[in-house]
Amino acid sequence: MSDGVWAAPGRVNLIGEHTDYNDGFVMPFALPHTTVATVSRRDDGVLRLHSADAPGDATELRVTELAPGHGPRGWTDYPAGVVWALREAGHAVGGADIHYESTVPTGAGLSSSAALEVVTALALNDLYELGLKRGRMARLCQRAENIYVGAPTGIMDQTASACCTEGHALHLDTRDLSQRQIPLDLAGQGLELLVVDTRVQHAHSDGEYGKRRAGCESAAAALGVPALRDIAHDALPEALDRLPDPQIRALARHIVTENHRVERVIAHLEAGDIRATGPVLTEGHASLRDDFRISCPELDLVVDTALAAGALGARMTGGGFGGSAIVLTDITQTPTLTKSIQEAFTSASWKQPRIFPTTPSRGARRLS
Repeated sequence: MSDGVWAAPGRVNLIGEHTDYNDGFVMPFALPHTTVATVSRRDDGVLRLHSADAPGDATELRVTELAPGHGPRGWTDYPAGVVWALREAGHAVGGADIHYESTVPTGAGLSSSAALEVVTALALNDLYELGLKRGRMARLCQRAENIYVGAPTGIMDQTASACCTEGHALHLDTRDLSQRQIPLDLAGQGLELLVVDTRVQHAHSDGEYGKRRAGCESAAAALGVPALRDIAHDALPEALDRLPDPQIRALARHIVTENHRVERVIAHLEAGDIRATGPVLTEGHASLRDDFRISCPELDLVVDTALAAGALGARMTGGGFGGSAIVLTDITQTPTLTKSIQEAFTSASWKQPRIFPTTPSRGARRLS
């Protein structure tokens, strides 16, 4: 008999890519796809983890022995890291039996890891009556991923999973962590946002992600600012002139222009014109492809094919080097776009992508 069931969603980032670890602006929304955790509290200090989506027996760990670098180096590092982060922060978390089932596509750039972390944190927060607010839980989950798992990710994914609301995109300032829920009623304007999971996973992405982050930090240091977020868009040409390394210059250009794109998308949404965001999304893809250099042929094919078939805008979403793209389209164009993308992948002799419409959905919650 479990003590409860909790769910936490994956996310799509509408705009604002790689800006979160530069103290910038992001704009994700929660997917309807979730990771569900059925949890029982236990008082013997054992953390027992099992997933319906992973082969093998349950993993048993002692909570007092959890430490970065000492785990089994697999999916269980994410929930184990959350328990470690909670305990390190002084919260009296003991053991638990946790069974997971997920509909969030893995390796698709849709934050399946954040959903796993956040659902664990929310369940333990309730069971052990920790009294943590959502923002604090998100920060502890980020710490678990940064320190325990060893992935240098920003705060966006965990905050989106924990804090998004249905029918809205979340405007998050990653410096002060202030939030605004921005209405995003796609169906009300006859529009649809498609997610195209290319099913491509590039093994070198983690190392390349770290290189991009280090490059951005080098650019900020050279410009004498705490983070690239502090370079105003109208001051960008002057700032770029002060960066002699062309690769560092390109990274800085993406971050500054991407923050500006977030502001432009907000302005369009607050004016009630979702359609106008399409070209901004497409600009974002060009910047990620050419300046940040984290796209790949499969993502570029999705974007180029979608635009040629009449999409309002398209771009890769997530960390890059594979994963997913998003396509903004009139609902009436969805069948044509879907067929065009599928045919393009067939012509390229690539595995068929997974294509599905999505809507801004609820963040993490208790189900029972």
